[in-house]
Amino acid sequence: MAIEDKIQRLLNKREEAKIGGGLKRIESQHAKGKLTARERLEILLDEGSFEEYDMFVSHRTKEFGLDKKQYLADGVVTGHGTIDGRIVYVYAQDFTVFGGSLSETHAHKICKIMDQAMKVGAPVIGINDSGGARIQEGVRSLAGYAEIFQRNIMASGVIPQISAIFGPCAGGAVYSPALTDFIIMSDKSSYMFVTGPKVTKTVTGEDISVEDLGGASIHGKKSGVTHFIADDENEGLMLIRKLMSYIPQNNLEEPPVTECDDPIDRKEIYLNDIVPDNPNKPYDVKDIIHGIVDYGEFLETQRNFAANIVTGFSKFDGQPVGIIANQPNFLAGVLDINSSRKAARFVRFCDAFNIPLVTLVDVPGFLPGSGQEYGGIIIHGAKLMFAYGEATVPKVTITLRKSYGGAHDVMSSKQLRGDINYAWPSAEIAVMGPAGAIEILWGRELSQIEDEKERAKFIAEKEDEYRERFANPYEAARYGYIDDVIEPRNTRFRIIRALQTLSTKKDSNPPKKHSNIPL
Repeated sequence: MAIEDKIQRLLNKREEAKIGGGLKRIESQHAKGKLTARERLEILLDEGSFEEYDMFVSHRTKEFGLDKKQYLADGVVTGHGTIDGRIVYVYAQDFTVFGGSLSETHAHKICKIMDQAMKVGAPVIGINDSGGARIQEGVRSLAGYAEIFQRNIMASGVIPQISAIFGPCAGGAVYSPALTDFIIMSDKSSYMFVTGPKVTKTVTGEDISVEDLGGASIHGKKSGVTHFIADDENEGLMLIRKLMSYIPQNNLEEPPVTECDDPIDRKEIYLNDIVPDNPNKPYDVKDIIHGIVDYGEFLETQRNFAANIVTGFSKFDGQPVGIIANQPNFLAGVLDINSSRKAARFVRFCDAFNIPLVTLVDVPGFLPGSGQEYGGIIIHGAKLMFAYGEATVPKVTITLRKSYGGAHDVMSSKQLRGDINYAWPSAEIAVMGPAGAIEILWGRELSQIEDEKERAKFIAEKEDEYRERFANPYEAARYGYIDDVIEPRNTRFRIIRALQTLSTKKDSNPPKKHSNIPL
């Protein structure tokens, strides 16, 4: 065969691989409002940067007539490319080939790029769109999943791992995304669950739809499984590109610093008045975040889950940071089970990848009640405390208003190795709020006052007395637990100066195999 014929054969095979399960199945994918695997990678990666591996791989199964159904690439497109010039390894499952089901060879392709990503220290981005394990391969497909899971575990905290769910992801397939750092789902076209509606009805009798069992809105609001919900796949892929701009390539690198012409000494006068005089009146902490970060840009994670705490990424003078903030606008900003889990996971990710932490505190305490106690708030609250105490990255904490009781300790206090702790003049740092303290400190006197007006006057006087004595930032500053009380409008400048000071910080934890975080 002449070389020209051999080259033509190569080109023909490439074209065969690129159409996956065929034009009819591609049209079906488009009819559902979904992109193909290769179309997704074209949007995700820099133009012309994708280098594909294993295009000519096909399955080895002969049972159940599969020997008569051979498709090149075997249902997953793998390789590497760049995002804003930085290398990433990628895989995108191809639903047009056997419904994107995972076979032994399909799994080997994914494992290969994960292994290479670990060697070179680059992120892995997986786009999931699969009917699950390829049933015809039996235990070999299950072994393939386990091979991927093991690599997810070994890569955790070493290289960033991001999962996009752009279609079905069910059964054992859900556990690979669950082991990664961030999950993005597309609204109305993706779902995740361990057992589907049919099995659920058979076992429990519950009749439930796919969307209500594992749709994006459910995992965005109720379970907290997904970190981002995109209106469509294109937005989801752009979200991944945006997310990558805040995180480093691996745990040995610093996050990417960019040039910034937003003045570091920019003052936002409205911050001086944003905290209401009435300590029980809410405000939106995101108004503070947008006012102090570069260009007002904030990439929030898990926006609709545990809204009483806000987590996400921003930059200060071009330096990426992770922001954790109590949200007085929702449940008064209390810490509960879900908010503790949400924030702890975020803090640990930032610490693993050298991203400084900026914490904005306005927390009245932990949510009381039997529901929280029975659900293990003690253990879950300890997760957040553990995460902050274990973190060795620069930690800057600003107390905006309330910081009461054990919740004060948990929220990156000085005693949990907070590096620089500031407070606004409106800060109230104490064991508990004035109302609760009065019941304990002056309960006997109160019980002896029968006249309602006299009682109200006594309470008001004692509240003022308590607030003056304890519920202010100066008592904590007196002991050095607060490094300075700052004017709110200067917050941006003070945070940037603090981060500049801490840029050479070195801290470490005692040698150990691993910690035993309260799970």
